[in-house]
This record gives sequence, structure tokens and C-alpha cells, in this order.
Amino acid sequence: MSGDSNTQPNRFDFTAPQAFPTVWDNTMRAEFVSCPKSFFYSFLHGVDIAVPSVHLHAGGVFAKALEKTRRLYYTGQCGAEVAVANGLRELYSAYGDFDAGDSAKSVDRLAGALEFYFERWPLETDTAKPVNTAHGPAVEFNFVLPIPEVIHPESGEPILYSGRFDMLADFNGAIYVEDDKTTTSLGASWANQWKLRSQFTGYVWGARQFGYDVRGAIIRGVSILKTKYDSAEVIVYRPEWMIEQWYAQLVRDLQRAKECYAAGIWDVSLADACSSYGGCPFLRLCESPEPEVWANGPTYRLRRWDPTNPYAEDSPGGK
Repeated sequence: MSGDSNTQPNRFDFTAPQAFPTVWDNTMRAEFVSCPKSFFYSFLHGVDIAVPSVHLHAGGVFAKALEKTRRLYYTGQCGAEVAVANGLRELYSAYGDFDAGDSAKSVDRLAGALEFYFERWPLETDTAKPVNTAHGPAVEFNFVLPIPEVIHPESGEPILYSGRFDMLADFNGAIYVEDDKTTTSLGASWANQWKLRSQFTGYVWGARQFGYDVRGAIIRGVSILKTKYDSAEVIVYRPEWMIEQWYAQLVRDLQRAKECYAAGIWDVSLADACSSYGGCPFLRLCESPEPEVWANGPTYRLRRWDPTNPYAEDSPGGK
């Protein structure tokens, strides 16, 4: 949705009551911890930048292509070469007419990255293969689980926590969460950022609830530059004490979000969250005494986040 507030109805009224989210995921929790006000705009009112991030778009497209390729191959529908060809078709279809500008993550470079990925980790010889479950190979593992300690303020039912990762993998006889990332650069800082990342602790916790003895996570990265590709693989472990720490912190964070919701007061970070990673998308709103004027202009659109399906296509009024 685009245009300005003089030619269309206002999409946002920040005084209007909004429902407290029933389902949470790591994206939402991390946003709330970083800046509750940002969470208020993004996940309560559905404010999103009008021009989607090329990095988010490319990451979602790459994930869809990987899933298509792996599902075809590991269910025995075709060989590796045909599976990758179908993955490429999925990639071009999912990328659509998105304009990447001068970014290295153009559709053709992304297609080259998919081919590079399966040259680096060939389907036929990959040491990380999906676990076989009653529902087939565990490609794209999803879960939605209750957090009994935190009750939803309206429904009276437990808050739900959702996770979605690329593969539950058997790796050298042990089970790991496997997730893939596209990036522009790899190195020590890229590898080190996953050591305590709550995203993967939550994934391991979720998989363990289904009886899988998951040791940790395998994170694979493909860097996409205009002239070359590169790859890296990192393994992180999640002992029981770390999972218990994560869970207790999640409960406290959700309880604090309920307190903000009940009071109608969403704290503002006014610190690093305003400028990290290229700057908060809601900076203009926080700089203005009338944030709705900016929100209802051409810079922003309405987009509802669905934690159970983060790669779903946008539809009028959000996901």
C-alpha cells in the first residue's frame, strides 16, 4: 500500500486498541527487548517500511528455493540435478519483479548462490541430512508450543511460541537444527554472533519438545558479492542449562510485554537500537510529536507479521 494521507484513508491510529499477540517468535521477542516502542509499531499496529529490505526478500526467496530442492530430492521424487533445477525455478518465481537496485542480491546472483550452495554441500554427499519422521524428511521444521507460565491477557490461554528452521538434520550420527543464511560478508564476527543467539536456543528447545535429542545448531552461510561467492559453516551447542536460561528469560520478557500492554506505555530505547544495522525504520516516527502523520504517508505500509509463516506473501491489509 502506497500513496500519502491526502489520497487514502489513514491506515494507522496509534490510540486505537490492538490485540496482544497470541503467537510469538524470536523476531518479536528480540524486537521487544531491543525497543518496546519499535515492537509497538511493528507487531501491534503492523507498521512496515513501504519498500521491503532486499536482504529480507532475498533471504526468504533463498529459503523457499532450498526447501523446494531438498524436499524433491530427499523424498525421492528426482535426482540432485533435477531437484536443483526445480529449486532455481522456485527461486525465480518467488523473487518476482522485485527491484534489488544496485545490491549484489539480484535474482541472477541469488540463483548463482543457490548453485554455489549445492556445489559446496552436494545433496548426494552432504553430511547433514534431514531426519526421517512419520511425516517424511524433516525439511522446514515448524512448531507452535504453549508457554504455560504466561497467560494471554484476553483469551486466558497460554501464550504460544513459534519457530521455523530449514532442517532437522542428522549430522555424523547426532541431531542438530540446521539453518541457512545469506549475507554480504563472512568472517569471525559472522561466526561468533550465533554463540548465544536466542533464535537457535529456541529452535533447539522446540525440537526437543517433540522428543528429539538435539545437541545444537548448524548454521551455514553463503556470502553474495557482485563478483564472487563464499561459504562458512558454524556449529553451536545448547546444553540444558543454556536452554533453561533462555526459557526463563523468555517468560520474563513476555510478562514485561504484558505489563507494557496493560499500562499502555511502551518504553523507548533512545540508545543503540535507534542506529544499529543501518538505523531503526521507525526513527522518523520517534522524531515527530505526531508519528501518525509520518506513518500514514508514503514511507510506510500496513503488513501483519505471521510468526508461523514468515515467508508468506503480502496481501492487502497485511499477511
